[in-house]
Amino acid sequence: MNDAQIVIEPVSGKAGRALFVDTGRRFAAETPHSVPQLRSEQLELVDPGRNPFFGHARAQLFVAKRGGETVGRISAHIDELALEMPPAQGFGPGTGNFGYFDADDEAVAHALLAAAEEWLRGQGMARALGPISMSIWEEPGLLVRGQDHSPMIMMGHHPAHYRGWIESAGYTLAKTLLTYDLDVTHDFPPLVRRIVQSGKRNERIRVRQVDKSRWDDEVRIVLGILNDAWSKNWGFVPFTEAEVAYAGKKLKPIIHENINMIAELDGRPVAFMLSFPDVHHVLKRTGGKLFPFGWFHLLRWLRKPTRSGMRVPLMGVLKELHNSRVASQLAFMMISRIRENAVEAYRSERAEIGWILDDNQGMVAIADAIESSVNREYAIFEKHL
Repeated sequence: MNDAQIVIEPVSGKAGRALFVDTGRRFAAETPHSVPQLRSEQLELVDPGRNPFFGHARAQLFVAKRGGETVGRISAHIDELALEMPPAQGFGPGTGNFGYFDADDEAVAHALLAAAEEWLRGQGMARALGPISMSIWEEPGLLVRGQDHSPMIMMGHHPAHYRGWIESAGYTLAKTLLTYDLDVTHDFPPLVRRIVQSGKRNERIRVRQVDKSRWDDEVRIVLGILNDAWSKNWGFVPFTEAEVAYAGKKLKPIIHENINMIAELDGRPVAFMLSFPDVHHVLKRTGGKLFPFGWFHLLRWLRKPTRSGMRVPLMGVLKELHNSRVASQLAFMMISRIRENAVEAYRSERAEIGWILDDNQGMVAIADAIESSVNREYAIFEKHL
């Protein structure tokens, strides 16, 4: 056991953010089945000048050092919009967050968590919720099941022992998020196919592809539906105008029209479903590096992500249709169309759906109906300060 003193240092500025990101990259490289990410993207996410999340949030980054070596990291952050949400939906007044959690051992983990808690208390917070890295829309939760295979795009990957270290620091489970694995080479069960065919015969319903020639308008349609559809969900924080524009810019390169759908009812957009090809397929080969040749592989792959897995990270139906038969019908119609196109155009073999709240009965029922199965669980923990 290393008896050298653990020192927790707040970091900021370009050099501090680089140290913070590179510390996380070192831990990821040492974790089996982790996928190396693009360093430039990771730096952008923690840069207040580039990530619009910081337009409504404040944060402090910390690194842990022992004997001159960097042995961990953590963020403490407060989302002002989350503070305005009802407490029953997960956030609410007095709730701050920790995220980007990595540690060499339990002593380091406890020191980092204590530093984050102290900063949050100093900002007037009474509760810590995490890990959430850093927005709820980025990488929420700690992986607690599914370490035996790599994550898909925009999902975190953590060693199993982190859970025990967080719980031994006084944290308890607040919410579980699920991802579902689906074999897309097989059609859906007969009941689902009948529901889809019934919807195709309904003249009021139209399921169409996203149109990238009018991309800005499509982004506003999708995120407008999302802000309405998810507004009562646990963990919901609305997208701001700046975040809508930012998301549109970041997502456009990975959007393929034939696997992203908008559903219209009586000519009005009422639902959407997004599907992203799993860029991790390429990042594994390039080691998360664009240079010297990684950019070539990435750009070629983005044009046609053949044999890529697909992730369905988001779907939504306007609140007015929740708990109606048409809501589930639209969901089945969109995912059926995406499945067919993914197999035909890209020779995909599997897809992943999520994350889904474990108590979201509607989405869990849809996932069960198409015969997908849970392949990963993420936990979000809480502690009263």
